[in-house]
Amino acid sequence: MPTTDPPAQVPHSIIRVDDRGWERQDDVLAAEEPMETRLLWETDGQTVRQTVAITMRTPGDDFELAAGFLFGEGIITSREDFFDIAYCLDDDVQQEQRLNVVTVTLRAPLGLDLTRLERHFYTTSSCGVCGKASLDALTVHADILDPGLLISPDVIRTLPQKLRDAQAVFRTTGGLHAAGLFDPDGTLLDLREDVGRHNALDKLIGRQVIAGSQRLDNHVLLLSGRASFELLQKALMARIPVVAAVGAPSSLAVSLAETFGITLIGFVRADGFNVYTGAERLVRQ
Repeated sequence: MPTTDPPAQVPHSIIRVDDRGWERQDDVLAAEEPMETRLLWETDGQTVRQTVAITMRTPGDDFELAAGFLFGEGIITSREDFFDIAYCLDDDVQQEQRLNVVTVTLRAPLGLDLTRLERHFYTTSSCGVCGKASLDALTVHADILDPGLLISPDVIRTLPQKLRDAQAVFRTTGGLHAAGLFDPDGTLLDLREDVGRHNALDKLIGRQVIAGSQRLDNHVLLLSGRASFELLQKALMARIPVVAAVGAPSSLAVSLAETFGITLIGFVRADGFNVYTGAERLVRQ
């Protein structure tokens, strides 16, 4: 039986681009993995299992995460409501995913309404799982992106200030995320703001879809925060080849970018940035 959490950090080699030039360096990513929370209880002599959530998280304190989620949703009300929390060893869980599935064994069915529990599944485009009650749902069915787009590192370095200058609501509240769409010359084409970073990107891409421009293969996306798996998945579905972020990418975001040929850039500042994948799209000067 697994006894330790998956690692919370993952090493990764990057290319650092700044005023001194290009330099390969070792870096560390915050790990991002899916976690499925299952309930188990006995009723009428039968064992019932029910998945109630799949969420992306940094591994660590997984049992506390499951308990806190169930308590916050009113599924459990105290420690007396469950026998145990453990990683899952069910036959339907692949060996490599067993540290990503947590089972909470209830003392009683607690009058659970299974139809009500269905609402805990991700069912909208604001997440990367999109309604599938399985870790297999994280497989993205998409083609590898065309490597044709080229962009100057100097253009990348100007994007955060351009985004900030255009964030009208952020200037007055200081509390919003933003997603900006740029052309390869660094011209800001559109941006959207929201308290949720997933919402901001959904709004940005949704506007393009409504306008009939859902394939954005000649564009650059800038995220005002970190780059997570869900955000990279949204960019992939819109065919955006270059994703830059003011913050750090997660390990799963880097993995998705590598798999599908996305240029992923993090920690973008006026004095430089880190390239995690797809450096071939950057013009060496």
